[in-house]
Amino acid sequence: EFRRVLFRSLNVSAVAALSTAQVAAITTAQVSKLTANQIKALTATQVAALTTAQVGELTTEQMNALSATQIKSMTTADMAKLSGSQLQALTAAAVAALDTAQIKALTTAQADQLTTAQVASLTAAQIAGLDTEDLAKFTSAQIQALNEKTVAALSTAQIQALTTSQVDKLTATQMKALTTAQVAALSGTQVPKLTTAQ
Repeated sequence: EFRRVLFRSLNVSAVAALSTAQVAAITTAQVSKLTANQIKALTATQVAALTTAQVGELTTEQMNALSATQIKSMTTADMAKLSGSQLQALTAAAVAALDTAQIKALTTAQADQLTTAQVASLTAAQIAGLDTEDLAKFTSAQIQALNEKTVAALSTAQIQALTTSQVDKLTATQMKALTTAQVAALSGTQVPKLTTAQ
């Protein structure tokens, strides 16, 4: 307990000065006790040095404190192990900073946990990283949260993976964003679900 208290008392400068070996040696119990300011003080290199076990112990408050630069340094193995609550705690800016490999590393169960604000922050490049299974599990709210650029970037396979209940939830703005190739890719079961408003 003393070591945990001592570690928690380190100022941000001391935290930023830790070597990657020291960071990797932090116990999971110590990791969960780091303050939000200490988490913010970690460099991208230090974040990359965190083990998957350590990342798994980060609290939602700590996850929320991670910057876009820090989150980009997390490994795909780390991303695949994040809980739904940890993932939802990431800021929209942090989510928008994820590379396609990190997005692709998310499981279908994780992708389903993305908040509408996080979905809205996804870029055209990131949407390509989502598997068709991930997209097919999106809720109506998540589907409607997709911005025009990401909708236009959906592959024909992703378009065809949308369920009929998802297709009829596409907004008029999203429908206008669809390319000719995407519209042509709509299946015989999807087209009848389109509403007059769409």
